[in-house]
Amino acid sequence: MIRAILTDIEGTTSSISFVKEVLFPYAKQRLAEYVQTHANKSEVRKILEEVAEVQGETLSIQQAVDTLTTWIDQDKKIAPLKNLQGLIWEHGYRNQDFYGHLYPDAHTQLKSWHADGLRLYIFSSGSVYAQKLLFTHTEFGDLSPIFSDYFSTRVGMKQDPSAYEAITKKIGYDANEILFLSDIAAELDAANIAGMATCQLVREQATPCNQHNKAESFLDIQISAN
Repeated sequence: MIRAILTDIEGTTSSISFVKEVLFPYAKQRLAEYVQTHANKSEVRKILEEVAEVQGETLSIQQAVDTLTTWIDQDKKIAPLKNLQGLIWEHGYRNQDFYGHLYPDAHTQLKSWHADGLRLYIFSSGSVYAQKLLFTHTEFGDLSPIFSDYFSTRVGMKQDPSAYEAITKKIGYDANEILFLSDIAAELDAANIAGMATCQLVREQATPCNQHNKAESFLDIQISAN
């Protein structure tokens, strides 16, 4: 019996293009100005210290900005970059420069599952802060109350079974009581190795795989709540 849903965001609940064509460019265009303007704030100072730690050397603010920009261009999944992007995106959401994209079928089914008593969780490579921002500022309003918790790659990489084992322990259910949703086969493989049930969302750029159940939308996923 499935008691919890763990879902990816990009390509699963939300469009890949929203992340790549809206969020990433927005943060990149404003990164230097944001850091210069907020360099004295504790959360930004901490991020700059973490960038220097990753690089293994002392960096000026401009050098840190250059490093962060390079990481964006290289699509690096590095914590200080993700955290800074989250701060910049918060500014964008609050100014209503954009709304968090959510597929209508994901919105409908997630709310239905929550109403049925299933617990909902997010696992994404973006920071937990950025995840919460997206679901707080969707085109459908604030959906953050329907989620029990959020996980980033701080628990482990998404293609590593140990990440799903850590999430299972945190959730407190048996692995086979958790259904993981993603568009990426390697992530589904890792979740399956950890004992979770899996379903691939075949959207946009997803390459269908035969090892997992497949669905073209959330409305195609049939689950009986406990």
